[in-house]
Amino acid sequence: MKLHRPAVSVYTVPTDAPEADGTLAWESTTIVITEVTAGDATGTGWTYGPQAVGDFLRETLAPLVEGRSALDIPATHEAMCRSVRNAGRPGIAACAISALDIALWDLKARLLELPLAHLLGTVRERVPVYGSGGFTTYDDSHLAAQLGGWVHGQHIPRVKLKIGESWGRSVRRDLARVRSARQVIGAQAELYVDANGAYTRKQAVRVGGELAELGVSWFEEPVSSDDLTGLRLVRDALVCDVTAGEYGYDLPYFARMIAAGAVDCLQIDATRCGGLTEFLRAAALAQAHGLEVSTHCAPHAHAAAAASLPNLRHMEWFHDHVRIEDMLFDGALDPTGGTIHPTTGLGHGLTLRAEEALEFRVA
Repeated sequence: MKLHRPAVSVYTVPTDAPEADGTLAWESTTIVITEVTAGDATGTGWTYGPQAVGDFLRETLAPLVEGRSALDIPATHEAMCRSVRNAGRPGIAACAISALDIALWDLKARLLELPLAHLLGTVRERVPVYGSGGFTTYDDSHLAAQLGGWVHGQHIPRVKLKIGESWGRSVRRDLARVRSARQVIGAQAELYVDANGAYTRKQAVRVGGELAELGVSWFEEPVSSDDLTGLRLVRDALVCDVTAGEYGYDLPYFARMIAAGAVDCLQIDATRCGGLTEFLRAAALAQAHGLEVSTHCAPHAHAAAAASLPNLRHMEWFHDHVRIEDMLFDGALDPTGGTIHPTTGLGHGLTLRAEEALEFRVA
């Protein structure tokens, strides 16, 4: 069964409110979607990034995979990775590879008339999620509505908000927002924070000490994820778990982070690291070192594979991407109760609503 040349489309969707974290602000999100066909089946994959990802996928990767076996995904994945040697893998190339790899796994499962979760093999029927958003641009009422909606409305028992506002120059407001969040969600729900690398090392330790008093158990990127020594120092100093890994574009990145003892839980993003092929390898590497993993963003791209991981802690139910995936695809999952059930339907279960998505299409 041979692959036809993949199709590529790019969509830019405005956010439903201005958004920012500790180090970046945005008012729209761009999703790059690829569809690949073999026989009577079509697989769909996607990533989040600039339009240039779509250009690279269309011009460089699509001709490369055309005519290859639809079932031999590792061979196609290896060919794509080797082809970008001179372009450089991290960034645009890795995101393009990731989107196409996700589409290939979806296609294979559909050709075999299986849910992707069952093709990969499951260790769980239901996958735990945590609500993620709480942007620094939200006022108190917006923050309360979002976090309260997850915890009290959908009964998701773990939520995360952004801190580190203005590159760590608004610590007082950061802590006030965390206190407000704790009041909204109550004492029983798990509370997580994400500084997006905004703090310095000592600053992160000081903030982390105060977060511990509020029952924060997850401190994501307290310092830059490039500062492996700093992550290890902060991790050793705090009682909460220190996490990072979302900017991993290849397996050696995760190996370095693990070897440095930088994290308590490794985050992996299949839409960046090389698709589900490399995602599964990174998770196995973490397990070999006694670490749990958590998926980063793009929840529907991860759901089936997450069900196959014995060392999964949870999935990120990220507001932006949940909203976009629900808008553009049929088959979106329901996290009510704090878990999703990704073992029904064919492939990963999502199908692009092309006509409805046209208003957002930019390429």
